[in-house]
Amino acid sequence: MRLARVTGTVTATAKDAQLLGSTLLLTDVIDGRDKVLDSAVVAIDTVGAGVGDKVLLVLGSAARMSANTASVPVDATIIAVVDAVSMAAKT
Repeated sequence: MRLARVTGTVTATAKDAQLLGSTLLLTDVIDGRDKVLDSAVVAIDTVGAGVGDKVLLVLGSAARMSANTASVPVDATIIAVVDAVSMAAKT
């Protein structure tokens, strides 16, 4: 799993039938201090996330393991909206 921040939405009027009714969101993969590690990752949303939300993102084959994405052609899925991240102070 990776931390990510939702930065926008993706609209695709012509898409694979298995994606009909799905919400696609644009995300930036971030570290625990909100530094962007990978930008512009398109992910299918399974939890109702919105722009500005910090989320948990699964990539690769794990993206097709949620109840809503089994056998759907995706490689990035939002599986949770993060309430808080707590990190120990650097010494």
